Amino acid sequence: MKTMKSISKALSSLLSKAGIWAGAWAATAAYAVNDLPGGPAVNQLDFHPAASKIAEEQHSLHVFMMVLCTVIFVAVFAVMFYSIWKHRKSVGHKPATFHESMTVEVIWTIVPFIIVILMALPATKVLVAQKDTTNADLTIKATGYQWKWGYDYLKGEGEGIAFLSTLDPAQRAMSDSGKPEPVDNYLLKVDEPLVVPVNKKVRIITTANDVIHAWMVPAFGVKQDAIPGFVRDTWFRADKTGDFYGQCAELCGKEHAYMPIHVKVLSQADYSAWVA
Repeated sequence: MKTMKSISKALSSLLSKAGIWAGAWAATAAYAVNDLPGGPAVNQLDFHPAASKIAEEQHSLHVFMMVLCTVIFVAVFAVMFYSIWKHRKSVGHKPATFHESMTVEVIWTIVPFIIVILMALPATKVLVAQKDTTNADLTIKATGYQWKWGYDYLKGEGEGIAFLSTLDPAQRAMSDSGKPEPVDNYLLKVDEPLVVPVNKKVRIITTANDVIHAWMVPAFGVKQDAIPGFVRDTWFRADKTGDFYGQCAELCGKEHAYMPIHVKVLSQADYSAWVA
């Protein structure tokens, strides 16, 4: 009887706790922000929606690799568990006494080699395309500072334009308050976004003024380290207009979270008007 009472009491406590957690989850869901077009989504698990050909190829490569690795995983463990179960000692099987098998050695050498080639060919194609910064329509230098980005338009339409891009003061104030408002672009809004034209190849030259930073915009499939004293480059060609967001992707100090990247992609006419 005491045991039944103990079980009943434990179940009651468990249900009560479950109710509290469910209420807390519901309250959180009620105040959840919306998906940010060109930026992160609520409860996001997959990549950002691609806004460039390179990003699409990266997504396809990722899916291909995941499928291939899953097939290998299932095949290897299926054979292993089948062998363990089918040849177990309890049903009378005895271990083999051979020392080597040329056939097995050839198979486990050739098959992995073929798999590596299947993985390397598409990966190399995407990697080479990512580094081909030739024939750019627009060249922009992105300089990382603690904690903001500096943009200099070096070549193409807009040559000579230069400005700093920092976190919007209102967003910083929300963060400092400890109780930020539930906004979609929290810690992603800047005072001066980087502006580029659609369907134009944009070369980004990265460097830094103090410590290592990294210029990353997931929707474009771009991530390039910005290293003091060195120059690196990457590129993207946005295939749609809109606002796209990223962040410094290298831990660069106590305000690392406060140097977002906002790229505004405009039509050619609107871009020319902005330059003017």
